Amino acid sequence: MAYVDGFIVAVPTANLESYKKMASEAGAVWKEHGALNYVECIGDDVPRGELTSFPRAVQATDDETVVFSWIVYRSRQDRDAIVAKVMADPRLQGEKWKDVFDGKRLIYGGFEAFLEL
Repeated sequence: MAYVDGFIVAVPTANLESYKKMASEAGAVWKEHGALNYVECIGDDVPRGELTSFPRAVQATDDETVVFSWIVYRSRQDRDAIVAKVMADPRLQGEKWKDVFDGKRLIYGGFEAFLEL
């Protein structure tokens, strides 16, 4: 069964085009190193809940858009090996992303899939 890394981040709406470019470049690197699938989604119907919600989770402000992303791998072992390669890849070095979004509000985690239909 697949292994998935999931991400949620608030991106200033003014930076969405920069984020899309950055995500496209990063996704190509992830796929080159063995990820099965790389998906980035811009929030379209993401209401702010009273207690919990995607916007609340990342402390999104009115001038930010929530982005939900995931990367699929064959297994946890493949994920660990691929992430190590991606993190060492010189194309993704540096801190250019800091001009695009606030990494302190990025939520991420690894998930073992239990059902695929």
